Amino acid sequence: MEGDTVPESAKLRTLLPVELDTYVSSDVFGTSTGLNRSKGLQRAVRLDVVEEEEDRGKQARARSMAGPPDNNLPANHKIKAASLKAFEELRNATANRYTSAKSSIMVLGLSVHSTPVEMREKLAVPEAEWPRAIAELSAQNHIEEAAVLSTCNRMEIYVVALSWNRGVREVTEWMSKTSGIPVHELRQHLFILRDRDATQHIFRVSAGLDSLVLGEGQILAQVKQVLKVGQGAVGFGRNLTGLFKQAITAGKRVRSETSISAGAVSVSSAAVELAVMKLTDGSLPHVNVLIVGAGKMSKLLVKHLISKGCTQMIIVNRSEQRVLDLQVEFPDAKIMYQALPEMVQCAGEADVIFTSTASDVPLFYKENVINLPPASLAAGGTRHFIDISVPRNVGACVMDLPSTMLYNVDDLKEVVAANKEERRRKALEAQVIIDDELQSFEAWRDSLETVPTIKKLRAYAERIRALELEKALGKMGDDLTTKQRKVIDELSRGIVNKLLHGPMQNLRSDGTDPETVGETLQNMYALERMFDLASEVIVVEPKVKSKGQ
Repeated sequence: MEGDTVPESAKLRTLLPVELDTYVSSDVFGTSTGLNRSKGLQRAVRLDVVEEEEDRGKQARARSMAGPPDNNLPANHKIKAASLKAFEELRNATANRYTSAKSSIMVLGLSVHSTPVEMREKLAVPEAEWPRAIAELSAQNHIEEAAVLSTCNRMEIYVVALSWNRGVREVTEWMSKTSGIPVHELRQHLFILRDRDATQHIFRVSAGLDSLVLGEGQILAQVKQVLKVGQGAVGFGRNLTGLFKQAITAGKRVRSETSISAGAVSVSSAAVELAVMKLTDGSLPHVNVLIVGAGKMSKLLVKHLISKGCTQMIIVNRSEQRVLDLQVEFPDAKIMYQALPEMVQCAGEADVIFTSTASDVPLFYKENVINLPPASLAAGGTRHFIDISVPRNVGACVMDLPSTMLYNVDDLKEVVAANKEERRRKALEAQVIIDDELQSFEAWRDSLETVPTIKKLRAYAERIRALELEKALGKMGDDLTTKQRKVIDELSRGIVNKLLHGPMQNLRSDGTDPETVGETLQNMYALERMFDLASEVIVVEPKVKSKGQ
């Protein structure tokens, strides 16, 4: 496009979806700049494409439903009949969809890179609610499978959709309904990636390449948890199971085969580093520290505080057992437990307060903090709240108080801004592994394409067998015994099975070898041509559900 005076965005809006995919899947996608660029292009353009395609679809459906009016039907009955007809046409078109195109794997989400915590916390889905969210999403008309990845830095929805543009709309509307955020506001921050780009994204996420803190290990555990929860949920199917398994493999390989984990920090360690940056040099061991919450993040806080010389702290938690466990794990530190009702009083005695709980409402408001005594001289008289929870545990209004500073996960960018060149080098090393795993996953998914062909070939052979058997039995008259009929039937089945054995073996592939998958697909296309299987309609349970049912 160099030298062209036409704005790039104007050109992009004329691209077809396939051309758009080719455009955004550029060589720079492996870098953080390329990823952000790709996401930006897709966010800016694809939603327009979605709307344009939907408008055309509505017009086409209106034309297809046009017919001689039935003036005897009430208006609401005519609308219902037209809707049922449209859905029936879509169902029929979908029944044999595998012969033309695969369903799309998509991810729609918000991340710390582009979305403020104020919006991310409204969309956050607790782990206990993931099965419900998966069930609701997969129940949408055009979505076959769904998964939810919700952390303090991101909220992402992964789906397998029969129609990517309609799938985008259904997921976006679900997100809007769940969060109360209007769709037009969501679109300002939402990124949308499809097929290869979506697959590459979850691999990068699992490897820690898309994290605020490059190479942090906690995200891999969170991706594993998505798979664990999803396997017990209705709507988390074969495609997403394969996707997340391969993503976990990619994450493990990146950490074991590159130096990306060397010196890598977590969100918790970045929070401790932020505290060190904001306090007077060397004062962290001398200030009073309070941690609210005793989960995994808090455990990491304790670990990194100790590494910085802070060996005395108070932990406020709902139950005491977790704090007792921390005392056993860190015997050299003085860790004291206080019950949740004592939280505000403990805050009045603390200079630095870390909050990390699963509460969906703030624990500290302005009225809780305004009457607290001043912080100690060791902290310069300023009390620091460092909130690494999403949803946030400290209300933004606390920042208005004098001698009080408030930081959230978005402020950790200041800590990780250093060593950008080193981050870029490590990301390029990891990208080679991600590309390898991406090829393996695509080969596995391509191998699934032969399943409908196998079904259709069997159905084709069975139909011929049944017809010829009926003719033969008819010529033999009614004198055949039940045993004789059974023998003839089994003979016909045996002949068919032996004839199909060779073709079936050449249609099966486990997807581990891309070259073998390519040969398998060639065999599939050859068989479809030889037996005219393109016209063979297999009976499948339609995904598209009529709203009239």
